[in-house]
Order: sequence, then structure tokens, then C-alpha cells
Amino acid sequence: MRIRWLTAFLDFPSDQFGAEVTFWRAIAGSTVSPPRGEHREFASLEPFNGDPHLRVQRIDEGPGGIHLDLHVDDLGAATDEAIRLGANILRSSLDTGWVSLTSPAGFVFCLVAWQGESVRSRPIRWPGDTISIIDQVCIDVPHGAWDREIEFWSAITGRPTTPTSRPELVRLSRDPALAIGILLQRNGPDDPSQTASGHLDLAANAVEDEVARHEDWGAEVVERLEQWTVMRDPVGRRYCITNRNPRTGD
Repeated sequence: MRIRWLTAFLDFPSDQFGAEVTFWRAIAGSTVSPPRGEHREFASLEPFNGDPHLRVQRIDEGPGGIHLDLHVDDLGAATDEAIRLGANILRSSLDTGWVSLTSPAGFVFCLVAWQGESVRSRPIRWPGDTISIIDQVCIDVPHGAWDREIEFWSAITGRPTTPTSRPELVRLSRDPALAIGILLQRNGPDDPSQTASGHLDLAANAVEDEVARHEDWGAEVVERLEQWTVMRDPVGRRYCITNRNPRTGD
């Protein structure tokens, strides 16, 4: 399976949708596309250059979260391969160009028909010379499903794993053609989570300055660590601002 493009999808309950889209639009430095879908439930966060790699969705049930869209040439063949690798189908609409699945650990993702997206957007330079970009989805994996989930994501993306400085973190090697990277994080053995979830990561050249900008938009600091700061957006959704090169993701 060849992954032509990756999109991070932010899923919001109806009562959070407007305010959350405003927050994430500001954080990304983007505009919002006209709504689309049968119920006008989808929109893209449009970068000032390049093709969108962030999208938002209004959902009718559940607390929302993050999922990934994998854009492929042959949706039927990609679905067959995903199932062979251990994915499970949730919903399918091949005639309209998407299939919703879960990974072996339960992380939701979609296979979608590629529409020609190919141009990576550039990071935003903010006042004060802070540079940042939302460029990574971190999949939080239950402790007992760790090895199987790493194997699955490496196989379905065709990307080898690369070491990090922490044993609970494994990164898939970045495809320079894609705007989104994938990091996997193993939950602790005492974490009660039984299903994988995910959160967004930003790369920033000046983490504290970036944190201050987010606080101005209503986010709160949860925890400061050496290489990243855990944040909570205005409705309590967690994400991380990380000390990485915004241009390369390294």
C-alpha cells in the first residue's frame, strides 16, 4: 500500500465544534474552508501555502478525539491489505471514497481516495520569531498491545521505526513527502486504557514562547518536561508542544 498523503482529523461534539475550530484555526495559523458533507459536518484547516493536512469534523455521538486519514490510490486493495495486517472495519462507503477502520489496539483511522494532495505546507513564523507547525499524530497505546501496534503501523505505512531517547516512544521514520508524521507512545502498565487513542503534537523552535501564545488563546499547561510541554485546550483535549525542528520534524 502506498500512502500518498496523511491527514489528521479532529473530531468535535456538536456543542464544542465552533469554539474548538476557532481555537485550532488560530493555533495552526490557518483559515477554514467552506463546510462540506451531507450535513455540512466537515471542513479543512487551510494553510497559507500547500495542501491541507488538518481537517475538522462535527460528530453527533461520543466525546470526539483524533483520527488519521490515509490517502491511497486503490481504496479496495488498501482495505484488503489493512484487514490482512490486523485492522477491523467500522464502516465502509467505497462508492463515496472512504472506509473507517480500527487498528489492532483500537485506534480509529480511515482509508480515503487520494485527491492529488502533494504540497507540504510550511511552518508559520509568529511575532517574536517563534516558528511552529502541527505536524504529528501521537498514538497512545495500551501497555499490553504495544508490540502488535508498532508492527501494524510500520507495516501499513511501509515506514521503519526509528529510536527515540525514551523507551516508551517509537517514531515511524518521516516520509519527506508527507506533512504529518506518526509517533507511538506506550501507556504505563497501571493505565486503565483498553483502547488506543491519539493526540496532536506541534513542533516549535521556542517551546515556551509557543506555550505563551497558546495560553493567550485559552489553553492551559498540564505538565512541563525536558523536550515537550503537555497542554490542555479550552475544552480539556490534551496535546503537546515539542522541541523539534518545525521544518523537518526531527
